Amino acid sequence: MFRSMSLHDATALLTAYQYPATASEIAEHHGDFVLDLPNGTERLQTVLERTGEQTFLDAEDAVATLYGSVSKKAIGRQGYSDRDPTPMGIAGPDPVSF
Repeated sequence: MFRSMSLHDATALLTAYQYPATASEIAEHHGDFVLDLPNGTERLQTVLERTGEQTFLDAEDAVATLYGSVSKKAIGRQGYSDRDPTPMGIAGPDPVSF
């Protein structure tokens, strides 16, 4: 049975886990959770599988890896920002004069 959770809930779950731990160990215990993302859902096990056989030394390491490993479903509106400048090396929008 799959249980639904937010990324915030996943952070709390990983923070409470005992470390060091491998991605496989965490997936074995909590892989049945489904992350609710802005553009769909994704199983926690799928996210953890992307990390390979990584060993997390602490919760901070696990949470950072989780946030870096979720799919593009976690991105609200891809390529959109009304505040950040276009990063170097990326072709941005054409300038508009008002």
